[in-house]
Amino acid sequence: MARENGEAGGDCTWKKQVDDIKEMFEFKEVLGTGAFSEVVLAEERSTGKMFAVKCIPKKALKGKESSIENEIAVLRKIKHENIVALEDIYESSNHLYLIMQLVSGGELFDRIVEKGFYTEKDASTLIRQVLDAVNYLHSMGIVHRDLKPENLLYFNPQDGSKIMISDFGLSKMEGTGDVMSTACGTPGYVAPEVLAQKPYSKAVDCWSIGVIAYILLCGYPPFYDENDSKLFEQILKADYEFDAPYWDDISDSAKDFISCLMEKDPSKRYTCEQALRHPWIAGDTALCKNIHESVSRQMRKNFAKSKWRQAFNATAVVRHMRRLQLGSSMGSSMDQSSNFSDIRFANESLDH
Repeated sequence: MARENGEAGGDCTWKKQVDDIKEMFEFKEVLGTGAFSEVVLAEERSTGKMFAVKCIPKKALKGKESSIENEIAVLRKIKHENIVALEDIYESSNHLYLIMQLVSGGELFDRIVEKGFYTEKDASTLIRQVLDAVNYLHSMGIVHRDLKPENLLYFNPQDGSKIMISDFGLSKMEGTGDVMSTACGTPGYVAPEVLAQKPYSKAVDCWSIGVIAYILLCGYPPFYDENDSKLFEQILKADYEFDAPYWDDISDSAKDFISCLMEKDPSKRYTCEQALRHPWIAGDTALCKNIHESVSRQMRKNFAKSKWRQAFNATAVVRHMRRLQLGSSMGSSMDQSSNFSDIRFANESLDH
């Protein structure tokens, strides 16, 4: 462990060299596949412990080395009870293997739909855990940049299971004078300043948590349009509503909480620390009325597996962004000189 900080200058002492990973792990089944990696359920032969192993072919990393090295550097720094842990890293001649903590409780929306009873208080408890973990990241100068429901997993199948944040492929360390302006994230969850191609900060994560909280209380997203340009226009204006009848039984405190996070101006937007002190999280204003029927009905309708797990076609998104960039309706809000070919919308939620 003493050598863990020696990353500067390309020092890779934290990678363990291995000829054949299967001498140490028995691969069971594929848990997920992404753009350039595969996640496999694996049993460690020496201990019998189960892990999720992210297998990355080196040939797929050509030109993306910095991206994966970034993910590893971020993951190795963080230890939090609500964040999926990176246990080890192995390297063979052809592959990089990230040995990840196995979380077995399933995805957030699936579990909510399966419940028979679900309240604002349940949503508040979930969001508090997310805020706590993201506040920890922010305190370390790490911005997740791709918070969305698919990246929120339950630790185990038990009723009282904690929630875990996964997938740090787009995370970024805030450096001194290092301004983030790459448009990344997933459409529907990205903050206005990201789409506007303005420099942004950890406030983008707070916006995403606001969007997630909104969905947890009604079952549908605050921004939606079949046409991506119109969707982006809604987000840029922070144009959302608490529609009747879906929000009629939701407390004013919950709506205020969401408004504090989904604030268009990032300088006025609540930080994680402020959000953790909000009465809907820290107090007793979250209602205990069962809202399961309406929320689960909307979740089934709006987040059907075939729909919400569909990978975004990156080239199509870039095309939409170019169209948006050229659209006169946006005026000067988009930086005309931006290189939109660099935009990567994440579609790789692989740690499950």
